[in-house]
Amino acid sequence: MSLSHPRRSALSEQVIAALRTQITSGEWPVGSRIPTEPELVEQLGVARNTVREAVRALAHNGLLDIRQGSGTYVVATSELAGVMHRRFADADPNDIAELRSTLESAAAKLAAERRTERDLKQLDALLARREEAWTSGDTEAFVTADATFHLAVVAASHNDAMTAMYADLGEVLRDWLRGDVGEELTPETYMDHTRLMEAIRAGDAAMAATEAAGYPFLCRSGRPRSPRR
Repeated sequence: MSLSHPRRSALSEQVIAALRTQITSGEWPVGSRIPTEPELVEQLGVARNTVREAVRALAHNGLLDIRQGSGTYVVATSELAGVMHRRFADADPNDIAELRSTLESAAAKLAAERRTERDLKQLDALLARREEAWTSGDTEAFVTADATFHLAVVAASHNDAMTAMYADLGEVLRDWLRGDVGEELTPETYMDHTRLMEAIRAGDAAMAATEAAGYPFLCRSGRPRSPRR
């Protein structure tokens, strides 16, 4: 990531762009801690103040979270995702469940109508990965695998605007799922996605929409809430 040394303002923009690329490319995934300030100074070949300015700019835009005594962490992959994360961080879990159900039901309907063979192969692979993560008992791996599968379902709708919106809500939905499944994976929190996959494969839009909307279940407080996947 070594950079040239143009005038200061342009250099700062270059550093911001370089750090943003590390985030959007997945090199620094959401939830990961980025290199320390001295490490970034060495990697980029720029002054400490320039790195600090760039990190603060990305934190202000919602991509990074500076945690004193712990480090700086990636919390979103785009400025809009950062805004979404801040906006919905304290939202009622019921509201997030309804939002997710609505988006995924509409996307699954379109996916059943528009999916390609390539989409089906990817969905099959991601569904298998989700099952493997569940079997492993690793909660975070399961949350990631489940979120990736659902994003692929939305992407199979071939509606770019819907896919972008869902992706920007990604960390909000992952936070919700983490809270819903709890610290340990238990049979009570398992949702089988086989019928959703079968409906998309068969081109059954109505069934896909119904399956993606999910089934009635209880929130952590024990009150009934809207269906989810």
